[in-house]
Amino acid sequence: MGERAIEILMENAAGRVHRNLPPAKLVELALERGEGTLAANGALVARTGERTGRSPNDRFVVEERWAKKHVCWGSVNKPISLEIFDALLKRAVDHLKERERFVFEGFAGADAKYRMQLRVIAEKAWHALFATTLFIRPTAEEGARLSPEFTVIDAPDLKLDPLDYGIHSGTFVGISFERKIILIIGTGYGGEIKKSIFSVMNGLLPERDVFPMHCSANIGGDGDVALFFGLSGTGKTTLSADSARRLIGDDEHGWSDHGVFNFEGGCYAKVINLSKEAEPQIWNAIRFGSLIENVIVDQVTRTPDYGADTITENTRATYPVEHIPGCVIPGVGGHPKNIVFLTCDAFGVLPPIAKLTPDMAMYHFLSGYTAKLAGTEVGITEPQATFSTCFGAPFMPLHPTVYAKMLGERMSRHGSECWLVNSGWSGGANGEGSRMKISITRALLAAAFSGQLSSVNFEPDPIFNVLVPAACPGVPSEVLVPRNTWRDKSAYDRTATHLANLFQKNFAQYAEHAGEKITSSGPRA
Repeated sequence: MGERAIEILMENAAGRVHRNLPPAKLVELALERGEGTLAANGALVARTGERTGRSPNDRFVVEERWAKKHVCWGSVNKPISLEIFDALLKRAVDHLKERERFVFEGFAGADAKYRMQLRVIAEKAWHALFATTLFIRPTAEEGARLSPEFTVIDAPDLKLDPLDYGIHSGTFVGISFERKIILIIGTGYGGEIKKSIFSVMNGLLPERDVFPMHCSANIGGDGDVALFFGLSGTGKTTLSADSARRLIGDDEHGWSDHGVFNFEGGCYAKVINLSKEAEPQIWNAIRFGSLIENVIVDQVTRTPDYGADTITENTRATYPVEHIPGCVIPGVGGHPKNIVFLTCDAFGVLPPIAKLTPDMAMYHFLSGYTAKLAGTEVGITEPQATFSTCFGAPFMPLHPTVYAKMLGERMSRHGSECWLVNSGWSGGANGEGSRMKISITRALLAAAFSGQLSSVNFEPDPIFNVLVPAACPGVPSEVLVPRNTWRDKSAYDRTATHLANLFQKNFAQYAEHAGEKITSSGPRA
């Protein structure tokens, strides 16, 4: 059914297939079809419908030979039979073949040695624009030779009765590693297209000795590469878009024997409360050829209201990476000198920056502590503490220790420094304290990357066991020790101990494999 399904959808009967249209034409068609409006900054504004974030409960991997051998089954990677997948695929083909289809063909992976050729077949012009913006756009010569390995079939308007198929809801996201098809039904959220391809790369690249990473990356003036790991909303896009450094990519990368490379050709920024003053590079990148999701726009002036969360707090903008001044094209760099783990600590008890030894780094990478921010997933309406191993559990088909081992080996081989950075709350938990200022986080990172922290004394946090600097240029010293920012010190102690207990409880699942040295490098409740 797989190959035939793609053949049917690519048949251009009655001129229904629009293949590899330029962004301007896709914008024009989206406007004609009533899929969106044009904002004053030139970006296309679209709404995703009921689903304004990812739908992890509706994501499945087909039980096939490859998957049975490699996939780590559980709450993240849920199995579905090939028979049900094929039945849903047939429904999608029947739905789409009578409609206009918009096709994008390009690449995932800036390193030509490891890139994957892909195709997206979508029923909405703005979804094709999303793919055109986010993935790597081929040259005319490359396009003529392109032979897609994986195909995304995207049918957001198809309505399903979950009882007919034994699935969770009317939304379905399924990956078949052997059919080489990704099937997306019943959700207009563009991020499902992007993250499904990321999941495929995470499944296949380790077999080629490439470490796939949920991180952003940039490069300094002397060629020093920095990686920023973190879940959505922790600051990967914001902090990697730094006027003092050149952007490689904002979300997904691979680390091979040659260095790091971007998987994508664009950025997918969260834009709630976006301001020109705090994030000028992102503000200026959103222009014609860009796409804005679920942002309220003034009906008279067409000015986006980035402060409004009327539809969702998970408002988004996509734009080609070249909209960021000085970006690295193609998106490749050397081995990272600095690795940053970004955590949005909703409890407000982690320090704004801490240095990690290699064992601490392995502990915190396997832990992947952060808070899910409102809107990034269906049902999340306020920050919630979560442990997402490898800072990207929703997108990792293999066992977490596969990725952790690759990180540890590469850090040891290339001497990378590792930092834990809290982009969340200070002075109290969410609702009491305040969100860490971007200016402070940038100053801390600048000091770490420039080597200014090399001459500073570090003291282990008595509860979390991470190494906290005694001082940092341009940052008030009291901010560095989170307990000092709380008015109620007893409340801090209780909250910190509670979070340390959560760390220990979560890490118990990895303790046997990790060993005593790594396990003892974590928090001490």
